[in-house]
Amino acid sequence: MDPNQEKKPHALFIPAPAQGHLNPMLKLAKILHSKGFLITFVNTEFTHRRLLKSQGAAALNTFSTFRFEAIPDGLPPPENTEVTQNVYDICRSTQENCLQPFKTLIGKLSECFAPVTCIVSDLLMGFTLDAAKEVGIPEFIFSTGGAGALVCSEQFPLLLEKGLMPLKDPGDVVNGYLDKTVDSIPCMKGIPLKYIPPFIRYINPGDEFMVEFTNAQIIKAKTASGIIFNTFDDLEHDVLNSLGSVFPPCYAIGPLHLLEANIADKSLASIGSNLWKEEPECIKWLDTKPTSSVVYVNFGSITVMTPQQILEFGWGLANSKHPFLWIMRAGLVSGESDVLPPEFYEETRGRGMVAGWSPQEQVMSHPSIGGFLTHCGWNSTVESISNGVPMICWPFFSDQFPNCWLSCTKWGVAVEIDGGVKRDEIARLVIELMAGEKGKVMRKNVVNWKNKANIASSLPHGSSVIDLEKLIDQLKAL
Repeated sequence: MDPNQEKKPHALFIPAPAQGHLNPMLKLAKILHSKGFLITFVNTEFTHRRLLKSQGAAALNTFSTFRFEAIPDGLPPPENTEVTQNVYDICRSTQENCLQPFKTLIGKLSECFAPVTCIVSDLLMGFTLDAAKEVGIPEFIFSTGGAGALVCSEQFPLLLEKGLMPLKDPGDVVNGYLDKTVDSIPCMKGIPLKYIPPFIRYINPGDEFMVEFTNAQIIKAKTASGIIFNTFDDLEHDVLNSLGSVFPPCYAIGPLHLLEANIADKSLASIGSNLWKEEPECIKWLDTKPTSSVVYVNFGSITVMTPQQILEFGWGLANSKHPFLWIMRAGLVSGESDVLPPEFYEETRGRGMVAGWSPQEQVMSHPSIGGFLTHCGWNSTVESISNGVPMICWPFFSDQFPNCWLSCTKWGVAVEIDGGVKRDEIARLVIELMAGEKGKVMRKNVVNWKNKANIASSLPHGSSVIDLEKLIDQLKAL
């Protein structure tokens, strides 16, 4: 062990094994490294293998002070290694199988690298708090969704107690019951039930487990030394204050990609977090398009849609007559890989590009991007807002529903695809977003939020910069 390393703070990071959790945690790890921390970044073995495949071994094994480690997740190897693991399975398995390997890793690191002085863990990896308490290491929880989503999930027990959930009848999904508004969720007054993370409906196998799992992780998070959010104070001020009354100190340190850009030392730039190989041709194609002319379409790493839905989206985009860049990753469509007919490609030749994965931060900041058709994952929402790009929302899963409601209702930066996916409605919304009066209002609103995001992340007095410095002081002091 290098004697100099023993004197440095050593942060151990562990994200949940999904793309949207990996991205912000790796950014924070890089920021802390630039502030003098040793970093050990721990993935599950499955995620680590995917990173090696997409990034290359050299990207992960080059730096002695920024190391990658892996622990088993307890699941059998999946048939398709290009598809995100089942969320229900991975939550159950990590909870049941990862504690002991994690404790063993902490001991190994202390012997062979440097003693771990703090842990930064994903909210969904609550087993790490058990290990932290056992070995006497302070732990901070990273809630990789927005603060609004966490305040909704924190209210699961109250919604069950009031009898508002679970649904009494499957027909309640379509009969208007979910339009009922809730006024008891702090700072989310008037949110309809349909925008609460939908596990609590108990419709799909495993939903009841996911509610119990979420409740357990939130209870554990309240015992941590602090909670970290990839958000900024102006965007979620009231919600952050509300959470601060029931959680440990909350740190709003986003948008993290803007704070990462403040790092003077770019030596870690080669370390990426994408689990699919990026297609840089996307950027070259965007370079050929006029300013604010292109609709970017990406439904994230977990969304799965039917062949009919993909057809409706495709023909909606085609019929809008606007240029688009559509990211269609492996596993996006259930059961089929090639569902867009030759006629679609012929109709959109020259103004449409379909790619497997993209360098999204580069895409979102490209001047040709004028709108974003999105699943409303939190990273995508923050990136869209901080780049001044208005959205069309089609939430699919978990925190995407409250993110959608906030974007459309509170922040005025988005419209939602309401009801089923129909090509005429898709075309109408794209045209409205890109060229309509409502689109102009949303664009004005989102540019205002972009300016606030830039102020929050500006050195030396932005609110997120100040919160980051407070977090770093705590990580070192404890």
